Amino acid sequence: MSSSAIHEPGRHARRPRGLAVAAAGVAVVLIAGIAVVTLTRSRPDDTSASLPVSVQSSASSVPSAPIASPAAASVKPRPSASPSTAAPVAKGGWIPIDPVAWKAQVAAFKATRADPPGDAGNLAEFRADCTYSHRGADDPIVFPGLPGASHMHSFVGNKGLDADTTAGDLMKFTASTCKPAVDHSAYWVPTLYDAATKKPVETTGFRVYYRSIRSNSTGIMPMPNGLREIAGDAKKKVPTPRGAQGQFYCAFYGPGNLDGDSRSTNGNWPICGSPAHLHFTLQFPDCWDGKHLDSPNHKDHIAFGTNEGCPADHPVRIPALTFEITYGVTGSKAGYYLSSDPAGKSASSMHGDAFLMWNAAAMNQRVRNCIAQRRTCNNDGYDKFSF
Repeated sequence: MSSSAIHEPGRHARRPRGLAVAAAGVAVVLIAGIAVVTLTRSRPDDTSASLPVSVQSSASSVPSAPIASPAAASVKPRPSASPSTAAPVAKGGWIPIDPVAWKAQVAAFKATRADPPGDAGNLAEFRADCTYSHRGADDPIVFPGLPGASHMHSFVGNKGLDADTTAGDLMKFTASTCKPAVDHSAYWVPTLYDAATKKPVETTGFRVYYRSIRSNSTGIMPMPNGLREIAGDAKKKVPTPRGAQGQFYCAFYGPGNLDGDSRSTNGNWPICGSPAHLHFTLQFPDCWDGKHLDSPNHKDHIAFGTNEGCPADHPVRIPALTFEITYGVTGSKAGYYLSSDPAGKSASSMHGDAFLMWNAAAMNQRVRNCIAQRRTCNNDGYDKFSF
């Protein structure tokens, strides 16, 4: 796989069942569905909320940032993080959205007119392409204010993210490794390690899709700023042999073996044939309760809907995040392990976090153009070269 292919996993990697798309010249692969279970650890009560019009933090209120290059923004200083030896203390709590601000964003979205799509493709999605930013044993969603309390994470997107990051910080410190520059969000996954060398293996491609995973976009609304989401289960530690759900697979062009030509000694990791590389897909829910930016277990405020709509207790349909993650390695007999399960050395504890923050007008326009119109968009707008 070429370096450009590695950095575009969503276009060149094969898509999971339910999201597979027939593409000219690219074979469609069906892989086992990926179970999505959110973490059950709790977070401290925090009533600060990032708002579509004005973002609030515990320290100050920061106006919604204009569309600007992230290079012009400051990067929040981060202390060196190392896992804490003390047991972390976290309390559960709901983080409410400001209903007045949300009402204002809804009104602005409804007033947003769609741009003519021209010959754009018909996949209802837009995206952010990100590169590796930094690594640290922090998690501002699960262990906010507790540096070093989590297992090691690899972060992409907002460069200022650490254990103390608030929604307001994401809008204040907007330097990012993601494109477009209007995406100030932070995304992270547990760090992957080579089992033989114990050295970290960082992502070589990290694409975040915002898409419809349904046959229609009825009732679609923009993402509220400050929303926290987690997909996967950091506590799940079971073997991931060939054919298991929720495992790493081999991404490549053309026909081949998704499960790899062979397996690691413990059977948990595929060994890919050339030119494939290890890949992982994480799917997030597409419905929101419309009231909270987070919940005590980080899952009760979001849910999966159906083609018929969202459940009554999560009535707001939002774009579904999908992480498409590529690692520039092909596999080995020794295999790998995740920071969330160094002992078991399986892939079952793979999970992803998203702390969302966009320029509100840019988010509204993309949802209107790309999701509501069911048109394919890339980092900058309509994608007119889609298959």
